[in-house]
Formats: sequence, C-alpha cells, structure tokens
Amino acid sequence: MDLLNTLVEKGLRRELPTREEALAVLATSDDELLDVVAAAGKVRRQWFGRRVKLNYLVNLKSGLCPEDCSYCSQRLGSKAEILKYTWLKPDEASQAAAAGVAGGAKRVCLVASGRGPTDRDVERVGRTIEAIKEQNEGIEVCACLGLLSDGQAERLKDAGADAYNHNLNTSEATYAGITKTHTYADRVDTVQKAHAAGLSACSGLIAGMGETDEDLVDVVYALRELDSDSVPVNFLIPFEGTPLAKEWNLTPQRCLRILAMVRFVCPDVEVRIAGGREVHLRSMQPLALNIANSIFLGDYLTSEGQAGQADLDMIADAGFEVEGAGTTTLPKHRADALAAAGGGCGSQASAGCGSHDAAEGAGCGSHAEAGGGCGPCGGHAQAAPAADAAAEPASEVPGARPDLVAVRRRGAGTELAPNA
Repeated sequence: MDLLNTLVEKGLRRELPTREEALAVLATSDDELLDVVAAAGKVRRQWFGRRVKLNYLVNLKSGLCPEDCSYCSQRLGSKAEILKYTWLKPDEASQAAAAGVAGGAKRVCLVASGRGPTDRDVERVGRTIEAIKEQNEGIEVCACLGLLSDGQAERLKDAGADAYNHNLNTSEATYAGITKTHTYADRVDTVQKAHAAGLSACSGLIAGMGETDEDLVDVVYALRELDSDSVPVNFLIPFEGTPLAKEWNLTPQRCLRILAMVRFVCPDVEVRIAGGREVHLRSMQPLALNIANSIFLGDYLTSEGQAGQADLDMIADAGFEVEGAGTTTLPKHRADALAAAGGGCGSQASAGCGSHDAAEGAGCGSHAEAGGGCGPCGGHAQAAPAADAAAEPASEVPGARPDLVAVRRRGAGTELAPNA
C-alpha cells in the first residue's frame, strides 16, 4: 500500500506526514487494519525497539474540582459516585507510589484535581516528590496539577520533578464544546511553561468524545508542534453522571487506527495507551503494543484498571519487554535535547533494551476489569462492586459495544482507603 510505505519512510526520517495522509490512516478499512498496525510497528521499533514503559499514577486529591470538563467524573456538578478526598500526605503518596514501582513502573505520575495549584500546593507536591525519590532511586516523577502560574513549573523542577502532564484533549475548534471554565489556549500555555522550565512535556488527547477525524488530526498536529516528549492517548469512558455518559463512539479497530495516526505524526515520542484501553481495545490490547511503547499499570483516577499482573503477562506474551530503570526511554536525539534544556527525564545513560526482570513476579495493579475517568490513577485496589455504564447507550457507531465491559468505580462501595 503506497500510503503506508510513504508513512513508514517519513516516520523513519522523523518527517511530518501531510494532513491528507494522516486522515487517510483514520479512513482505512478493516481489511487494511493489520497492514496499518504493521507499518506503525516499523516506526515504533525504529525508535523504541520492543520495550514497553510502565507508568503508575497516584491520585493526590480526588474529586472536588471546580472545572466543568464534560468527560470527567470529578467535574463540577458531576453525579458520578466516586472517591472524594483532599491531599494525601507525602508519606502516604510515597507508599502508594512504591506499590507501582514494585510492579515494574519506571515513572510515577502525581495527579491532583482542580483548576491549578496554589503556591502552597506546589510546596506540598514538592515535598511529596522528594519523599518518593528518597525511597525509590532512579524513579521518574511526573506532576499533573492543572493550569500552572508563572514560576510554578520552575519550582516543581527544583523539587525534583522530571515531567509535567497537561493534555490538550481535543482540537482547538471543538474545545469550547467540552469545557467552559478554561480555554484551549490556557492548556497550551501550561505545556509551554513546563517546557520552558526544562521539564519533559507530557500532553495528549482523549478520543471518542464525538470529535471528527479532522479534530483528531488537528490535536495531534498541535501536540507535535508543542514538541511533547510523551503523548498519552486516552479513550473516553462514558462515565455515568457526566454529560458524555452515552457517548460510545469507539471500536477496537478505530482505537488502533487512532494510535497508528499518532505514531506516524509523532514517530519518535513516547506514545502511551492511557485511560480506557481495557474498555475499548479489549482483546486487541496486545496489537496496540506494536504501535505504542508505554502504558499505565494499575487503576485510573476514579475507576479500576486491568490487573497489573495481567498487563505484565500481556507484554511478555506479545513478545515485548518491560523497560528497565537504567534504560533511556527517548531516542538519543530527544534525550540529548532534553538534557541540554536541563531536563532529567529520559536522559540517563543508555543501557540498551529494557529488562523484564524488574517486573518478574510482581503483582501490582488493580483486580478489576476496565476503568477510566478523565485520566488514569495508580493504586492496586481490591475489587469493588461493578457500576453499570450507560444503561441505554445512544451510540450509532457500528461495532461499538458498551455491553461488553462494565465500568468499575475505584473503591466505590468499599471501605478501601485511597490508593491502597
């Protein structure tokens, strides 16, 4: 297929595809799907080999958010039954992070709901970062605290943060239809602040909110322009109690095409399969590892994820290996550029391919089916009672099957402590 040959050649050269080529990937037929995956896999292996980076999220503050993001179970006015609690203490967060590290996670992502941190919050998170790094040598820490004010990115970096996550989520043209309490430009500004401070920029998208192919291409091109080092691809979980509760627009095939398009547009960055992979990719998750080189281990912000041991088994069975702590994630040219900018994430001396040894015998992760809210969160929780997803899905997308997976709320209906 001429299109795929062209995209592979461009990906190996780090050359930007045309918009028409990116749109054509999303328009391929099911008969061509394995060819698309194989082509994206060639680009992935060129820059990342067969390594899979494991990330683990710790939810520092859950719910209680004043923002109105339509996709989020923590939003203002949400009727979703979720865990709600204020800031974890540094030692509590460090203990939660240790569970992910024991399971083979290389990066810990600290997430807090809200519009953005106060200076006091930044100090609190700084102490948490220090506690985590004291107990886990060589671990990467990414903060995700919302919109940043001037100077806050620098203070997080001084405290030891390696990266900052703030997703664009959708295209600029459709952003106002998803969120009213802040703008697309606000999000771009925060990613730029993180980059300018020498933090590794982590910014991605949410697919399945009713966007068009053009919207998906727009947001991925914007992410390339922002020069994000890692791009999390979330697949919307229509959480009961949110405005998008009935938006079941994705099939496993659609998810694979989206991931492939992201890989072709951003060939040498860490493409991470994030929230919703269990719900929408389902049994096709191993195929997605041929495109993406990074996943989350354990639970999501307000929902339970696939059991961590199941993820480790999936990685090994698919012929991939967990990326070791001494391995540089990013290709040399990106790692060198980040190091020159003062960043620490992904800039360790390369130790070749990662090792599966770090995760051997580990059982970290939740013991549940699929999860997802507005983003993923760590914790290997005990199984919680299932909460029904949209009971009467309004989807008209052929092949979308909300009946196949029940959304399980993290800790709901239990006495489970946050991040236990």
